[in-house]
Amino acid sequence: MNLKSALSALLIGVTASVGVAHAQAVALKVEADKPGAKIDRQLFGQFAEHLGRGVYEGVWVGPDSSIPNTRGIRNDVVAALKELRVPNVRWPGGCFADEYHWRNGIGPLKDRPATLNPNWGGVIEPNSFGTHEFMDFVQQIGAEAYISVNVGSGTPQEAADWFEYMTTAQPTALAKQRAANGHPEPYGISFMGIGNESWGCGGSMTPEEYAAQLRIYARYTRNYNADHPTLKIAVGPDSANTGYTEAVMKAWKERNWSWDINGLSLHYYTVGAGWPPKFAATGFGVEEYATLINYTLRMNELLRTHGAIMDKYDPEKKIALVVDEWGAWLAPTPGSKEGFLEQQNSVRDAIIAALNINIFARHADRVRMANIAQMVNVLQAMILTDQDKLVLTPTYHLFHMYVPFQDATFLPVTFDAGTYASGDIKLPKLDAIAAKGKDGKTWLAVTNIDPTGPAQLELTTRAKRAVGKILSAPKVDSVNTFQAPATVAPKPFESKSSGNKIALKLPPHSVAVIALEQ
Repeated sequence: MNLKSALSALLIGVTASVGVAHAQAVALKVEADKPGAKIDRQLFGQFAEHLGRGVYEGVWVGPDSSIPNTRGIRNDVVAALKELRVPNVRWPGGCFADEYHWRNGIGPLKDRPATLNPNWGGVIEPNSFGTHEFMDFVQQIGAEAYISVNVGSGTPQEAADWFEYMTTAQPTALAKQRAANGHPEPYGISFMGIGNESWGCGGSMTPEEYAAQLRIYARYTRNYNADHPTLKIAVGPDSANTGYTEAVMKAWKERNWSWDINGLSLHYYTVGAGWPPKFAATGFGVEEYATLINYTLRMNELLRTHGAIMDKYDPEKKIALVVDEWGAWLAPTPGSKEGFLEQQNSVRDAIIAALNINIFARHADRVRMANIAQMVNVLQAMILTDQDKLVLTPTYHLFHMYVPFQDATFLPVTFDAGTYASGDIKLPKLDAIAAKGKDGKTWLAVTNIDPTGPAQLELTTRAKRAVGKILSAPKVDSVNTFQAPATVAPKPFESKSSGNKIALKLPPHSVAVIALEQ
C-alpha cells in the first residue's frame, strides 16, 4: 500500500457521536485566562537508532532500490513524516551510539567497512547510512538534527573531530574532507547528546564517573557553526533513579566557564512489570490494558521527582528535562528476528502516547524536548514497512492530530476525571489538556481512558462549535495492518453549541482533538 492510499483511508468512518449512550455529562472548562508555559514543538521529537529494520529498510533502501527513493531515502516514509512536522530526530542511538564510530559512515559507499551491531541482534552494520545520509534525511523531512556522540567506547577527540567535520566553515583538513564527501557548507546541528544511558549500556558508569566524562566532552566537543547554535544534553536518570540527576545538576551548578549543558535526559518506558518486556502488543484484554495505562501514568511522578531535584540547583529552569526515550516497550512480534524489537501498534499505544504528551505539556516549563522510541519498525513506531508497502500506525495518527499543540501556549482544563477500576487498579476515566495554538485557535485534546464505556462531556465555552478529529477503534487491541490499514484512523468530529455549552461524546478507548471556533 502506498502513502496516498493510506492517507485517503483516513476519510473513511463515522462521526464521533454514533453509538454513544446517554450518560451524566462531565463538566469541562478551559481556563483561557490562565495561560501557562509554551508546549515546545521539540516535545514531538522522533528517535531513529540503528536497530532492526528502523534505519535499514525503514528509512534507507539505497539509491539503487526499486522502492521509490531520493538518494537512497524512502520517499513514502519522508512524505508521511513531513505531515507530522517532526521537529527533531535523535540519531544514531541509543545503545548503538556508544559503539558508533562516525568515520566508518563517510566517504563512498563501496569503501565503507562492514562492522557488527552487537547490541541489536549481532547483525552486520554496513555503515551505508552515515552522517551525510542522516543529515540529508532530516533536511528532507524538515527536522533538526539531534546527534548522540560516543562516550562509551569513543574518545573526546573522536567526538570533537566529528563536530568539527560537521560544523566548521574554516578550511581545516576535516572540513575539506566533508567537502570532498559532497557537502562544502557546514551543517547545522541543533542538539548534541553527550553519551547515552551511561548508567547502563553506555559504560555502566557511576554518576560521579559520568560527571567527570561530561566535563571533558562538554568542553572539547564544539559547534563551529555560529549561525546554528547547538544545545548540549547530558545523560540523566533511568526512570526513578535519582543519582544521575543529583550528580549532573550538582556538577553543572559548580561548573566554571569552560563547559556548560542545556538539558538533562530522562528515559522511561511503559513496560508493565519485569524484564524483558512480556506484555503482548495484540490479543490483550482490559486487565493488561489497565496495567500498562497505570504504568504510563507514573511518568507524571517521575517528572515531578526529577524536576524538584533540578529546581534545587536550577530554580530559573535554564536546564531542560529532555525525555529522549519514551513509549511502550512490549513483547516482540512472534517470528520477528531476535533483537529487532518489532511490535504491533494498537489503539492502546495511541492512548499511551496521548497520556505521555499530556503529562509533558503539564510540565512544559521544565520538559521542553522529548523523543518517542522509535520512528519506523521499532518499538512504538509511527510507521511500519514491508518491502515497498507502508502502513501508518495509531500512534502516527495521534501525533498527526496533536500537531496544533506544537509551540502552543498551555491552558489549564478543569474537569472531574472520574474513576475506572480494573481489579486492584484504579485509573482516571478521562484526561484532557488545552492550548492556545499558533493559529490563534483554542485547541482541546480529550482522552477517554475507559476501555469499555463511552464518555459524555459538556464543555462550557463561548465558542459556537467544536471541530476536529477523533481516533477510535472497534476493540481496545485493534491495529492497522497492510491488509486493513484504516482500522484505527481519525474520523471527523463536529459539535455545535447550545447556549454556552458544547456536548462532546467519545466512544470507549478514544482520543479527540478539536478546535473551538466562533
